[in-house]
Amino acid sequence: MLEFTILHNDNKARRGSLKLPHGIVQTPVFMPVGTNATVKAVSADTLEKIGFKIILANTYHLYLRPGADLIESAGGLHGFSRWQGNFLTDSGGFQVFSLSKLRKINDDGVQFQSHIDGSRHFLTPEKVVEVQTKFNSDIQMQLDVCTGFGTEYKAAQNALRITTDWAKRAKSRWLQSGEKGYQGNLFSIVQGNFYKDLRKQSAEINAELDLPGIAIGGLSVGEPRDVYEEMLFYTTDLLPTEKPRYVMGIGTPEYIFAAVEAGVDMFDCVLPTRNARNGSLFTHDGPISIKREEYTRSFEPIDRECTCDVCKKYSRAYMRHLFKSNEILFSMLASEHNLHFLHQMMENIRKSIENNEFLQYKREFFSRYNGGENGEK
Repeated sequence: MLEFTILHNDNKARRGSLKLPHGIVQTPVFMPVGTNATVKAVSADTLEKIGFKIILANTYHLYLRPGADLIESAGGLHGFSRWQGNFLTDSGGFQVFSLSKLRKINDDGVQFQSHIDGSRHFLTPEKVVEVQTKFNSDIQMQLDVCTGFGTEYKAAQNALRITTDWAKRAKSRWLQSGEKGYQGNLFSIVQGNFYKDLRKQSAEINAELDLPGIAIGGLSVGEPRDVYEEMLFYTTDLLPTEKPRYVMGIGTPEYIFAAVEAGVDMFDCVLPTRNARNGSLFTHDGPISIKREEYTRSFEPIDRECTCDVCKKYSRAYMRHLFKSNEILFSMLASEHNLHFLHQMMENIRKSIENNEFLQYKREFFSRYNGGENGEK
């Protein structure tokens, strides 16, 4: 169902190949987020043209609307959306975490109130597996309890206890699904908040579960970047080397390079497309805010070195005009550019690992990208 091959190591950075039911994915890989089985403002054809082989969809949102049964009857997410690459679906655990005022967690599962119509629902780890099986997800995630930065030790310990129990229950139901013909894969999730003893305990349990892959959860939840990197490197070192490693919710070059350096293989985030729709565009010299007055008569492309169709055809002045005019086309073009930029960056990262030049490429990238400054230009 899943074959992961490490093709090259450059210190802890790994260059690999991940074989999934809907094709081979080259790692390390960034996965665009398609919350509702679509990446906002970007067609499946555009994603395929850029070169993506896997995207993420959101179990919480799709469970509520249009529902797992309807998606199953359409041939799963692939038949429903016509995206023929791989789908990774999250468990909905983070969305439930963010709805703290509308949910209640106990050992059995989580009760929550829909943000759409106020209806009440109860999800168990078994039901989350069943829902993602109906989606025919190529990779599905276990239901977990996510805790925020600053959570007290006892609360983090209890959340880990529940997450661990839910992982075992999810594995049992996933194995049953496999016996009935489901070919997708289940990943477990390391939790433990920002307590190293809990992280170590969780990593050891995840290794014992021996599921196809392991995600590192509970990061990028409001902590300072240095804390994120410390816990990322600490946790990754505890994980089995032969399994793919996935960090959820990171989508800026700074966080991606750190994850690759730590030995992470997969990551996703809504940030590149969300920022695009709000006028923030990636360039090799750092992100620019297209809404700035200085781009009114700038007839050069967003990024002279970018090979995307947007940069080949349109100027910064035109993009600014579209943004200021609130044209739908702006969101489409800006999102395509940002995703292409990250995809090209990942290709360069993979090549640098193959050539044992990852750290050199990282230094060269940020010597331009940051330019000695932080923030948008």
